[in-house]
Amino acid sequence: MGAGPNGLAAAVTLARAGLGVLVLEAEDTVGGGARTLDLGLAEGVVHDVCSAVHPMAWASPFLEAFGLADRVELLVPEVSYAQPLDGGRAGLAYLDLERTVDALGPDGAAWRSIFGRLSSHWRDVVAVALGDKRSLPPGVSASTPWSAVRFGLAALEHGTPAWNLRFKGDEAPALLTGVAAHTITSLPSMAGAGTALLLGALAHADKGWPIPRGGSGAIVAALVADLEEHGGEVVTGRPVRSEADLPPARAYVFDTTPRTLLEVFADRVPARAARSLNAFGYGNAASKVDFVLSGPVPWKHPDVGLAGTVHVGGTRREMAVAEREVHAGRHAARPVVLLSDPAVVDETREVGGLRPLWTYAHVPAGSTVDQTEAVTAQIERFAPGFRDVVVTSRATTAAEMPAHDANYVGGDIAAGEVSLYRMFARPTPWLDPYATGLDDVYLCSASTPPGPGVHGLGGWFAARRVLRRTFGSRALPELGRD
Repeated sequence: MGAGPNGLAAAVTLARAGLGVLVLEAEDTVGGGARTLDLGLAEGVVHDVCSAVHPMAWASPFLEAFGLADRVELLVPEVSYAQPLDGGRAGLAYLDLERTVDALGPDGAAWRSIFGRLSSHWRDVVAVALGDKRSLPPGVSASTPWSAVRFGLAALEHGTPAWNLRFKGDEAPALLTGVAAHTITSLPSMAGAGTALLLGALAHADKGWPIPRGGSGAIVAALVADLEEHGGEVVTGRPVRSEADLPPARAYVFDTTPRTLLEVFADRVPARAARSLNAFGYGNAASKVDFVLSGPVPWKHPDVGLAGTVHVGGTRREMAVAEREVHAGRHAARPVVLLSDPAVVDETREVGGLRPLWTYAHVPAGSTVDQTEAVTAQIERFAPGFRDVVVTSRATTAAEMPAHDANYVGGDIAAGEVSLYRMFARPTPWLDPYATGLDDVYLCSASTPPGPGVHGLGGWFAARRVLRRTFGSRALPELGRD
């Protein structure tokens, strides 16, 4: 149930194992948080509905085995991510680590000390950060334990009030904080630090932070095509509200939140399991603003325009204040904004001189406030003249986000609170995080390990359990092209 990246990953794995697989999707289009749609804002211009940039896609052990890079063209920006600051300054995370170090001046050595080993041993970082948090992760090597120690020590530093000790200027700490802010939680935090270290390491490794040609939907299309080639079927516009909506099957895999699963199975989930699943909380939210522009964003610092992703929020202190406001249930006067202009690397996204701009602002859960002006003002602050290139826009408030993806409870695009505890007890502290208390019913969404991101790993890990427990098979199917 659910045709997001995790649901499709589970479906592909099970279909390739020779099983009959049916995927039911409530929406009229597949992809969940990885859809690319025509929003009707400008003829031929398509927008990524939630995710737009995909460092975890190329680094995912599942999608690597699937051969994603041979199926989807991943376009690599020269600058993985950027952090504009007042006065025309900016922190720039170039794909080239040494170029980044040089650009950061007095803080360059500190940046290298954080990301030098982590980026060169990115497979170790992925093994540590993107496992199921219950077993030895795939991809463990002789160097993994040492990398894990480095990762843990760095998280302790950058997830606590010690996070400013090694920096002298504004650019490097702001650059790192922009990535930590992806967790949409109060900063500093261990969850934010872990996210920053994983994504920061990938920014300087191999494909950096790539953008799929044509949009995020290209990844979904590749998964659906493979599923159908191996006998699977996807049915859209098919919501499942109760157990009566489910066809007979030997196993059910839910790419949904625990909340949805409990609604479907009502009183069938054992009371103890239901209490544990109900205790899984949801976090702060995102409010989306999609723009159509008549040209590139006129950044004051020209190299910001080379970045596939821009974190707009100012200095580390400004972002920390904004995230604390959101965490306290208030709208920040200057919210943290994430931005991506896919036409920076994908010329096909510009149609008739018009291009999409993807943005969202961090807001309290359930917010009904249109963030268009707040987002526009934040961008204009670092890109004077931005308003002049805006042709049109469309806002989606946090409260409206579940209408296009039910997993985004209150606008929580992580499908559950991101915290140190929930990194390891997601969605429950059970030995099997994909279990539900019902035999042959499994969870596989971003509410399960390793958490949010387009990596398909929740689905892959859950499917492996289905094969072992329901069908008695420990053999994993080949995932590459036949």
